[in-house]
Amino acid sequence: MHIEVSDYVVGAQGARGIAVVIDVFRAFSLEAYAFARGATLSIPVADVEVARQLKADNPNAILVGERHAKPLPGFDCGNSPTELERIDVSGRTLIHTTHSGTQGLCNALQADEVITGALVNCAAIVRYLKSRKPAFVSLIRMGHEARERCDEDDLCAELIAARLHGGDLDTSTIRERLRRAKSAEKFFDATCDWAPQRDFELCTAVDIHDFVLRVDRGVSPHVLRRVAA
Repeated sequence: MHIEVSDYVVGAQGARGIAVVIDVFRAFSLEAYAFARGATLSIPVADVEVARQLKADNPNAILVGERHAKPLPGFDCGNSPTELERIDVSGRTLIHTTHSGTQGLCNALQADEVITGALVNCAAIVRYLKSRKPAFVSLIRMGHEARERCDEDDLCAELIAARLHGGDLDTSTIRERLRRAKSAEKFFDATCDWAPQRDFELCTAVDIHDFVLRVDRGVSPHVLRRVAA
């Protein structure tokens, strides 16, 4: 198994084998929590107006998204797993657009398979990859706004790679390490009410979900589905 690590949309576009598109703060942590609470599908969308149209066509769907980390006008929820806890997601579909994570999912078209990457289901991701035994694994760190490296996505890629190679990292220190990250500052800034501190706690809970989220290309638009690992 050959592991390649790349970044941003260009990395997603060049991904091969099984692509793991990583967005820890917060897109793919939010997705995992939503599916754990009973969401059935999620539609990853690159364009805000496309997301709005999908909502108009599917009024019962939950429209989730952000730009520059902030909620979008008229959306049901920002990109906050804490905010999503106030919404009943059971049996429902999410329509999700973000500055980073969903851009990667929508651009990883050359990969054989595409799954999401986050700390909350990292062990499940590794089990899934080992069971599939691909020749290539592409780890794509989407970073801050898909243009700048960030500690949490770097660390998630490092942890996946270490475990695939038969090693591991000390996960007990991850939360404290990321608390000092520049990308975590918003969670501890009272003026950033769209990024509550609980989001940080939720996104840095390692290995608490036992499934992966895989892109299903057999339907249009493509959707994320929960897959056992």
